[in-house]
Amino acid sequence: MSPVPAPQTPASETEGAKAPRFGLFQATALNMANMIGVGPFITIPALMSCVGEGGPQAMIGWFIALMITIPDGLVWSELGAAMPGSGGTYRYLREGFGPSRWGGFMAFLFIWQFILSGPLEVATAFAGIRQYLVFLWPEMSPAMRNAIPVLVGIVAIFLLYRRISHVAWITVALWTGVMITVGAVLISGVPHFHINRVKDFPPGAFTLSPEFFIGLAAATRIGIYDYLGYYNVCYIAHEVRDPGRVIPRSILISIVLVAMIYVGINLAIIGTISWREFVPATDPPAPIASWLIERVHGKTAASWFTWLVIWTAFGSIFALILGYSRIPYAAAQDGTFFKWFGGLHPEGGFPHRSLLVLGGISVVCAYLPLMALIDALITTRVVVQFMGQIVALVLLRRMAPQMKRPFRMWLYPWPAGLALLGWTYILVTTKPQWLVGGLIALVVGALAFLLRASVRKEWPFAVGEAPPNS
Repeated sequence: MSPVPAPQTPASETEGAKAPRFGLFQATALNMANMIGVGPFITIPALMSCVGEGGPQAMIGWFIALMITIPDGLVWSELGAAMPGSGGTYRYLREGFGPSRWGGFMAFLFIWQFILSGPLEVATAFAGIRQYLVFLWPEMSPAMRNAIPVLVGIVAIFLLYRRISHVAWITVALWTGVMITVGAVLISGVPHFHINRVKDFPPGAFTLSPEFFIGLAAATRIGIYDYLGYYNVCYIAHEVRDPGRVIPRSILISIVLVAMIYVGINLAIIGTISWREFVPATDPPAPIASWLIERVHGKTAASWFTWLVIWTAFGSIFALILGYSRIPYAAAQDGTFFKWFGGLHPEGGFPHRSLLVLGGISVVCAYLPLMALIDALITTRVVVQFMGQIVALVLLRRMAPQMKRPFRMWLYPWPAGLALLGWTYILVTTKPQWLVGGLIALVVGALAFLLRASVRKEWPFAVGEAPPNS
């Protein structure tokens, strides 16, 4: 198959960086910083509220999410190691489905949905910042609470609206803050842990009714959200040293480490604070981590810790918008998406249009309820990104057996089939309104692709015979 052209990186961002800057440590830190972020500090009440009347049995859904994430991580590992140029999914879809025809269509749909799903993910961090700030100032007026996403968004975009250098060590600094926050929760919770609180199941907690499985599916979606980001190194693969080795290892190591951290955080919190105190979940979510620190160390310590959570959440916003804004830009440079997104700031040399669009949509989405953000985020990504990549992997195995694959999926094709089954479960158990919304988004995206192809006289409107997919 013909190789996909590498997206061009702004010269100002690569100036003075002749060698890739992300080794295994930095790449793993990038994945972990984006996986953890503010997720575990805002989703535990929602998770515990999913199944029946609520309770620790909802953690089964979190473990199901892990069983989907691990085989899917193997999909990302093989594709990322084989095609280490930046862009991630849109590159894999183009190559797997054939760049001259269906690959261009699938890549366009991915970028189209990503302009929505990326900001939805960023918006969850805005929700976390808003609620933890309310913990610091409970007398804050409703108007001020509503202004928080706008103010935080302006600060984040202002900081990003410039040349970005030393990204690898900025990532490590963000990861360090995340680890300090996580460590504070674990150290505070372990001495006060009581197993009876964890085993406090409500009556009928494991009754296998339709309501049980519906609730379990909701808990699984929250678990998937908590894990999102294990593949982020693939988006900046041009910055990775020895990508054939570093990309797979960073993905798998980050999944294992974050799984261990999440188990510890969940047990530390529900083993110290009874789940009955924060179930049913409220929206905005309860600042459960600050409650834990306040109960163990007092109000002053909780206030300092809350600032640490806010710093971690802001770091997540910064990192996500930074990385995600480069995806539409790279696709535009590659000819896959609208050329307008390929514009660079005349002085700073960064993709300012993509940055402003994704940042602005993130702020608007921050006013949706947390569970709506999570459901919409997962639904919009499943078909084109996660399921599409699995199909692309299988097609590449069949059509390009000669492709250099530094990492090959273990026990192929069973992990790919397990991941596909898991994503299908996520999709069919999603609330109907989000399925319909996701379908409408894809239909509109398909129409936009056809309109663009018609104007540009490209497939399927190309004059003459289109070149075969090679």
